[in-house]
Amino acid sequence: MPVKTRIAVLVSGGGTNLQALINAQNDGRIPHGEIVIVISSQEGAYALERAAQAGIPAYAVSKKKLGSQQLFEEKISSLLAEANAEFIVLAGFLSILSADFTQQWPDRIINIHPALIPSFCGKGMYGLKVHEAALAKGVKVTGATVHYVNEIPDGGKIILQKAVEVKDGDTPELLQRRVMEEAEWVLLPQAAELVARKISEEK
Repeated sequence: MPVKTRIAVLVSGGGTNLQALINAQNDGRIPHGEIVIVISSQEGAYALERAAQAGIPAYAVSKKKLGSQQLFEEKISSLLAEANAEFIVLAGFLSILSADFTQQWPDRIINIHPALIPSFCGKGMYGLKVHEAALAKGVKVTGATVHYVNEIPDGGKIILQKAVEVKDGDTPELLQRRVMEEAEWVLLPQAAELVARKISEEK
């Protein structure tokens, strides 16, 4: 049995990518990892419900309530420490993490972005905005990227990418759904296993 890497998943919304990770874990597709904690930046996020249904401890940490980025990140750090987390997956986490935070986790934070980086990425590019930009540009191919996280939004080294066709008549919503189904939900568990395995082998 491999030594399992303890994974924290950070979310902000519905948690579809979290669900993809939970399903992959249940199916044995992340043999080197185990999700031990879910942290949401939004108190009412449905992702918290998904975690509860899977029996995973879940917490909401509101930057608004805490009043500053520093206190927000300190709270997240203390929850990660309590859970003995070794690796962080950002799965639709909409808060930008500071350099102070990311530097404490070199090559230990990954993020999924709904485009082929370096296209349609960077600050302010998230959710439907990414797909609106892709359609406005007229690209024929888009996709998703999993990358390591550093202090630059979407700036870390790419781990995996998968292309998705843009079809005539696509709306941002239709394209978003296809990118999730064909790329995000496939890539994120694969990347989580790749990194979890690497950490597990270093122990």
